[in-house]
Amino acid sequence: MHETVENLIKIKSNINSNFNNLNQKLTYPKIIAVSKTFNLDKIMPLIEYGHTDFGENKVQEALEKWSEIKKKRSINLHLIGKLQTNKVKHAIKIFDFIHSLDSQKLADKISDEQRKQNIENKYFIQVNIGNEKQKSGIEKDNVKEFYAYCRKLNLNIIGLMCIPPFGQAPSKFFVEMKKINLDIGLEHLSMGMSSDYIKAIENNSTYVRVGSSIFGERSR
Repeated sequence: MHETVENLIKIKSNINSNFNNLNQKLTYPKIIAVSKTFNLDKIMPLIEYGHTDFGENKVQEALEKWSEIKKKRSINLHLIGKLQTNKVKHAIKIFDFIHSLDSQKLADKISDEQRKQNIENKYFIQVNIGNEKQKSGIEKDNVKEFYAYCRKLNLNIIGLMCIPPFGQAPSKFFVEMKKINLDIGLEHLSMGMSSDYIKAIENNSTYVRVGSSIFGERSR
């Protein structure tokens, strides 16, 4: 058995043991295997095992890596990196989920391209939950207004996404995201990575983005 498959099984076991101990009704989370920068020799064993959800950071890398595979396999491809407006045309073709909707300008461009291409994808609004100047995302006080704006554009917003501030305990940010999501009434939350996915699941995360714990450390 390939090491990436062994690692995925360990993560599922870890989720199962913790999930079963939680005394609340939660949606069992999807594991997005973050395959950015990794070659197909590490990805294909997971596909052969039956894993279907993968995450990439860059549109061009995704096009090169996944275009042929997606013609033959049922794969859910997630864009978890920042999306530039000049990449939207290609992004909505290759990705099924986009986790980084972070501005009205981007929402307008996506809406326009969806109409042109007759494509409807699923989107997460990226929330700048730590109010960090260097990070993209909608300020938490403006999320409800931005969600309403996206709805007017007929974008299929299924949830919120966040990346907590580096070096701080993530739990308080996950709790806050859970509250914002419940207030709006969205079904999904994209939060939690290799180091904190259990804490995220405890706070209703339905998509966890796990890279190094599956593929190992990146060399580039």
